[in-house]
Amino acid sequence: MTLSTRFYSLDIFRGATVALMILVNNAGNWAHSFAPLRHAEWHGCTPTDLVFPFFLFAVGNALALVMPRLQAAGESQFWKKVLRRSLLIFLIGLGLNWFPFVAWSADGLTLKTWVQSTDATQGIRILGVLQRIAIAYLGASVLAYYMKPKVLIYTSAALLFIYWLLCIYFGEGDPYMLTGWFGTDVDKAVLGVAHMYKGEGVPFDPEGIASTLPAIVQVVFGFLTGEFIRQHGTVSWLWKGLPVSKEPFFKTIAGLMVGGFIVLILGWIWSLGFPINKKIWTSSYVLYTSGLAILTLGSVIWYTDLQGARNIFTRFFDVFGKNSLFIFVLSGMLPRISGLIRIAQGVNEQGNVVYTTPLAWFYQNVCAHVPGPPEVGSFFYALCFLLLMWSICAILDNKKIYIKV
Repeated sequence: MTLSTRFYSLDIFRGATVALMILVNNAGNWAHSFAPLRHAEWHGCTPTDLVFPFFLFAVGNALALVMPRLQAAGESQFWKKVLRRSLLIFLIGLGLNWFPFVAWSADGLTLKTWVQSTDATQGIRILGVLQRIAIAYLGASVLAYYMKPKVLIYTSAALLFIYWLLCIYFGEGDPYMLTGWFGTDVDKAVLGVAHMYKGEGVPFDPEGIASTLPAIVQVVFGFLTGEFIRQHGTVSWLWKGLPVSKEPFFKTIAGLMVGGFIVLILGWIWSLGFPINKKIWTSSYVLYTSGLAILTLGSVIWYTDLQGARNIFTRFFDVFGKNSLFIFVLSGMLPRISGLIRIAQGVNEQGNVVYTTPLAWFYQNVCAHVPGPPEVGSFFYALCFLLLMWSICAILDNKKIYIKV
């Protein structure tokens, strides 16, 4: 059974994930953000902590749809296409970390160097969201190309178990806490402190080398789910008016719901000994979020395909899903570009000119004055930014422009 040219349900699922990613990444004021729009402090899982694993899961879904073509093209073409795409996504992510390549200093605009000449512990971060997507996509593609689904399931379970053992035997003190997790030592040795994330107050990379291993399994879960849908059918193509019974597709959705619930429960049980934690991407976190992703995708298929829903809500997320990678990169570039534009606000007590940026000015002079607690204004800013990104996606969709990597 074949799918339509575009898997409409996947576009909706992926688009909703990207929309939420943009929303949570662009608060007007990070000190004033609603709790569900913040990451868990350490252990635990908020709605925001579902965004990245859901996107990796969607990458696996899409992989399942193109894998037959990759296999038909032959091994050399498979490696050529997968390596090219992985490298390109990685380099885009690295470029985004470096962008806009200059920064304001006391002497004006200065180049951002690979390692700062004045502080050898500061430099350009090597890893990040796009880099993890690139590596996880590459790893999952290789596994999926050479392994049958049944073997892939066993291999994924083994990788999650191995990661758990690595955390236990190479960790220090509490192996699941910031100071005891073994992956930081790996990143320091391979990447160097200058090229690591320091948002936790110390060198620690939430998209580090070690925790990318279970992230590969996240993509594999998406692939296996997409393969299940591809083999058993979806009704994305039924709305062309073909007189086909929907009964098989009810069974597909039922299979997704049962499978998703089982994976979710397994993740919760494992979390009793291996806490759910996004920042070190624990194995229980992979199972828990994959289970939720399967349940969510099943619900989207039921709504958009079986119920035939085509409305303002599906349209909103659909346009995001068609240019998901492009709009994510753009949403990261615009605030950085805005940061180069300085608007004088006055003079401080020391006699120095105080500057702001266009986006900061918009928040301070518009969003911050929205009635209610400060969280409302911060959220309103995020919504405005999201609508700006949607407008760009809508224009591209109307012109049938889809930017692929």
